[in-house]
Amino acid sequence: MAYSRIAVKLGTNLLTGGSDCLNLEIMSSLVGQIAKLYKQGLDILLVSSGAIAAGRKRLGIIKERKDIPFKQVLAAVGQSRLMDAYDQIFGWHEITIAQTLLTRNDLSHRLSYLNARNTLLALLELRVIPIVNENDVVAVDELQTTVFGDNDNLSAMVAGLTDADLLMLLTDTPGLYSADPSRDPGAKLIEKVEKVDAYIESLAGKTSSTRGTGGMVTKIEAAKLATASGIATVIADGKEPDVIIKLANGESIGTYFQPTTSKIESRKRWLLSRISKGNLRIDNGAIKALREQNKSLLPAGLIHVHGRFERGDIVDIMDEERGGKIACGISNYSSEDIDIIKGVHSDKIIELLGYEYGTEIVHRDNMVVL
Repeated sequence: MAYSRIAVKLGTNLLTGGSDCLNLEIMSSLVGQIAKLYKQGLDILLVSSGAIAAGRKRLGIIKERKDIPFKQVLAAVGQSRLMDAYDQIFGWHEITIAQTLLTRNDLSHRLSYLNARNTLLALLELRVIPIVNENDVVAVDELQTTVFGDNDNLSAMVAGLTDADLLMLLTDTPGLYSADPSRDPGAKLIEKVEKVDAYIESLAGKTSSTRGTGGMVTKIEAAKLATASGIATVIADGKEPDVIIKLANGESIGTYFQPTTSKIESRKRWLLSRISKGNLRIDNGAIKALREQNKSLLPAGLIHVHGRFERGDIVDIMDEERGGKIACGISNYSSEDIDIIKGVHSDKIIELLGYEYGTEIVHRDNMVVL
């Protein structure tokens, strides 16, 4: 298997088959492919559109309206129906799913970013498939197609948030073409893109789909964002037989966008570019756990905490004896909390603080060891 953690984005036109409602046959086929990969041990995150289409069908509304409150109503009605459909279909494969609604603010605000990341990683660890959607009821930007664009950019952010290896943007077209294939019979499918530059962006055009809020423009934006985070990205036709399984095995389908950096380099660059708000001094046992065993930093290995910082801030992790920098990462606790729980076993955190954000001071997934 070429990849171990995959984010799959399913567009509205794909899920509806170009109709006015969800196509359960198409959904069943896609979920069946995901289930096969899941049972092979892969981590899967599903970013799904379709709530507005489901709401429109439920309310029996045919006439199209463009105002934002109306679309938010459709999303509110349709979201539960979308999840009911997924719950039933995944249930046939005995797979547990979890609804995850996100907004742009959730991924830009420090604490919300940390909470979203920790929650999604915890779900994956428990072998639960998160089904992510833009929270249309409160997020206006996606409906105006100025930010996420039918969940395309959201899927790229979620892939980066969870350190995915591959992002699949599955739609109702085979990929990116050299020209508009509906107008130019000589248009050719571009099979590989090494870098999303001005030329590639110009090929996306200005068109958008009828049922979804995105188009090729937002998919190219998503590919640019994901590849800059070290994530391989593919735009492909979701109707292609076994497309998810084939892509997961590294087969060439659609348009492949090559990562412009490695995931480790991307995360290291992101963490190291942030200003540290404090530092944690740890003992030799904790240093060994971090460097040799790829472990998280637990309170038991902490000796001193320096500086004042809040939960979600970047902190340096230092060798208490030699004073050198061992790692840096995102703290699960404030400096005030850490001062109380340093040196104790993790099972004492709730007793000392009255609450717990996890057993780790800095989780291994939120840390770069130097």
